[in-house]
Amino acid sequence: MAHFRDLKRSIRGLLDQDDWRDRISELDSVPAGQLPGPLFSLLLDRDELVRWRAVEAFGRAVARMAESPEEGNPARSGMERARVVLRQCLWRLNEESGGLGWGIPEALGECLARHKRLAEEFHRMLASYVRQQTSGEGNYLEHVPMRRGVFWALGRLAQAFPELVRAEVPSLVAGLSEEDAANRGLCAWTLGLVCAGQGGPEPVLAALRLLVDDVASFPLFSQGALQSSTVGEAARGALAAIAQSK
Repeated sequence: MAHFRDLKRSIRGLLDQDDWRDRISELDSVPAGQLPGPLFSLLLDRDELVRWRAVEAFGRAVARMAESPEEGNPARSGMERARVVLRQCLWRLNEESGGLGWGIPEALGECLARHKRLAEEFHRMLASYVRQQTSGEGNYLEHVPMRRGVFWALGRLAQAFPELVRAEVPSLVAGLSEEDAANRGLCAWTLGLVCAGQGGPEPVLAALRLLVDDVASFPLFSQGALQSSTVGEAARGALAAIAQSK
């Protein structure tokens, strides 16, 4: 237990620094299997920036885990160990786990964005949490703030592998009509990433055009920084990205 606390304290100290992104590679000296525990805890940190930085550290750790065998047990593949961690994430999103799973969708999205094989295996499960038509999965999250995490995670995944998110365009378009400004903005941002250079089907364009004057603000963590945007800015950005020729 002392080791866990010491490691968590050390990681938090790193993530709390302005130069955290320059130093995050220092965590590569820690066996990847030791990092998810402290990072799960830091996803609940009181400091919003530390929480987001823990998301990025979590994704790095799991991607590294997927590529390396377990120390002392080379027969156990890294992919197997990484799958176990992602299944733990899914469990924490399950009502039976007894928790709300704060930060879990974001961490899951970061993991998938950093490892193609994991993304191919888990992207449908991630998206199922915001599908109103669940196609049998039955995972739609009624809790509005939790859906924010999933919409951000889909956007993060779309930054790396947009083709894996294209089937979720109907759910993203539906999200543009949510009362929650963050969900509207995140759906617009994600649609711009998914449909960039595609021309865009008219229903998508029409739904985005309805939001171009929406001044509601929402936080957006991207490229290692927490920014403030508006729904209208996200919608205009998405329309511009979609209109760009390949």
